[in-house]
Amino acid sequence: MFFATTNAIYTVENNGDGEPTQIYEGTDHQEHGTMVSLSNGQTVGTALSDGTLLILSEDNEKRIPTGIEDPIASLLIVREEPLTLLIGTDEGAYVYRLIGEEGPAEKVKSFDELECRKDWYTPWGGPPAVRTLAKTKDGFCYADIHVGSIMRSNDEGISWEPVTPDLNKDVHQVTTCPADDNQVFANTANGVYVSKDRGNSWVNRIDGLPVRYGTAIAVHPANPDLMIATVQKGPRGGGAWLCRSENGGATWTELNDHLTESTDRIRTGCIAFTFDGTAWAVIGKTLYIGKNQATDWSPFWTAPEYDGDYPFQTLAA
Repeated sequence: MFFATTNAIYTVENNGDGEPTQIYEGTDHQEHGTMVSLSNGQTVGTALSDGTLLILSEDNEKRIPTGIEDPIASLLIVREEPLTLLIGTDEGAYVYRLIGEEGPAEKVKSFDELECRKDWYTPWGGPPAVRTLAKTKDGFCYADIHVGSIMRSNDEGISWEPVTPDLNKDVHQVTTCPADDNQVFANTANGVYVSKDRGNSWVNRIDGLPVRYGTAIAVHPANPDLMIATVQKGPRGGGAWLCRSENGGATWTELNDHLTESTDRIRTGCIAFTFDGTAWAVIGKTLYIGKNQATDWSPFWTAPEYDGDYPFQTLAA
């Protein structure tokens, strides 16, 4: 499992054994952002602020120039041989496809030409973003648009269409589960939605959530009924909760009594399940580990001194 602070990237065993190892230190002029882990659990990709894709392991570093000028908001590994990625952008909501390790990436024309694109927006009036990306084992890919619902591809990101629009269009994260290609999960400004037919229909799963403004969601890799999600009072936080469901989101239980510090905000990308089923969550300046089917939580690692409220950036499992 990998996690990033504002100026460094660390790796740690999926089950939490051992101490974290720093594998990258950023610079003031080349900050890193979103991350995605390869299935071997030993390699991670991250986007630098200049559009370069950085592929890291403990003993190797490779840089791939994507040629993308817009800020990169999301990454998805579609294939590992040859290395194939989907790259989503901020400030315009475009998707690029990168094949191989040389670059540049190519803009996906079908995504650019979606008819519904004209309806995408942000609450503050700026351009929309492809906030997160997800895929199934059989090649379906999903892109959540902030704000504009979820787009779907059945051919590894080559052609795109919108899912059935009966979920809240203000989506903050979309994810899938390796154990069931048919299920799709979304956390939105109106709580969690679950689809059991690849996005053709959706059910709003909010029973037990203390508030509805959702930010992040993660699903156990072998059990689509077991998930964790985060909700908060509004877009700027003001109080946030880590929650757990063991019945596909039908009911939720709060986990904040397991936390040793109060939480104001929990951002997208800051909770995860690793391949072995261990759960992780960033709360404030602390990385927590959740064992025993995400029922038993404890502090794992505290970020070094940082002049700000949110020293962590993202997790990659």
